[in-house]
Amino acid sequence: MRLSARFNSPFVFLAALALLAGTPVQAQTTASPTAGNGTYIAVDPLANVRYDNRFDVSLGAAYGHIKAGPTLLQGANLGGLDLSASYWLSKHWGLEGSGRGYLGTSGAGPNDLSIQGPFVSQYIFAAGPEWLGPHNKHGALIAHALVGGAYGLFEEDLRGNPPSVVDFYNNQIAPAAVFGGHFDLNRSASWVFRLTPDALYTRYSTNYATNISPKGARNNWNFGLSAGVQYKFKTKR
Repeated sequence: MRLSARFNSPFVFLAALALLAGTPVQAQTTASPTAGNGTYIAVDPLANVRYDNRFDVSLGAAYGHIKAGPTLLQGANLGGLDLSASYWLSKHWGLEGSGRGYLGTSGAGPNDLSIQGPFVSQYIFAAGPEWLGPHNKHGALIAHALVGGAYGLFEEDLRGNPPSVVDFYNNQIAPAAVFGGHFDLNRSASWVFRLTPDALYTRYSTNYATNISPKGARNNWNFGLSAGVQYKFKTKR
């Protein structure tokens, strides 16, 4: 009997310690859901998307295809930047301005000067109306028609030779237009992922005789694409 009592007393003591030690743990576990630990709260980042902003601006990486000369067979695939901004007059109609720069190399016409792949660039500045089409909190389709000018640099890498030796246009400012629009994917109330495909129109000419009249003037239609982000300012109409 004494041996049994001797073992039972420590056992009861250890059981009491275990019970006391486990009490705070049990209390903490019970309180966790109340405190928010381990719980999931659903938040919709698009809940506050509205199409009532007055201003927005977008910046994207741009691609543009051009022909650097009136009779040139090889085209040029150029890369650059597209910076655009909008001022909305109403929910569906706004004014957009766009500045785009494209840089790269172009194929050259046959020549005896070993000029191959010279550097060319084109800068387009245009403005015009835009129209907000189908839209919801997830995204929107926007159409635009912009007119302005293009500044083409075609003679910078010809080693001082005239552009006629490689069938290029002269450096010049020419009429330009941009027709297309935006595919917008909203990421929050202010931030948007934007994809912009466009048809790019330019009318360059030359100051030397070619088989195209007058002086090598030609209507050029090419494809442009940019991808980037847009920010909507919270100023409301």
